[in-house]
Amino acid sequence: MNCPLCEGKLVRVKEPYSYGDLKLGVFEADKCAKCHEAFFTEEASDKIDAKAKQLGVWGLGKEGKLGYSGNSLIVRVPKEIAKFLELKEGKKVFIHPEGKKKLVVETD
Repeated sequence: MNCPLCEGKLVRVKEPYSYGDLKLGVFEADKCAKCHEAFFTEEASDKIDAKAKQLGVWGLGKEGKLGYSGNSLIVRVPKEIAKFLELKEGKKVFIHPEGKKKLVVETD
C-alpha cells in the first residue's frame, strides 16, 4: 500500500500517540517510509479514543471567549477545561504565543 500524501511505501509499525503533552500510548499504524506520516489503524484509533476518554481528555476542546477586565484582555476558560487543569482564580500561569494564531497557557 502507498502513502496517500506522497506515494511512499507504508510499513506497519508501533507508533506513539500524544494529545498535547499527554502520552496516550503506543499503537499500530501504517507509517510512510518517505514522508514519515503515520496513519493509525481503525482498531488503534478506537483504542486511542478509549484511552483519551479514560484519562478525561476526550472532547475537552472547546471554544472560549475574550473579554476585558479593566485594561487587560482576558481569556475565559470553559469550566470543563479549568476543572481538568485544576485552574482556580488567582493561580499563576505562564502565557506565550506560538505563532500568530496560537496562545499557550502553562500552569505550575
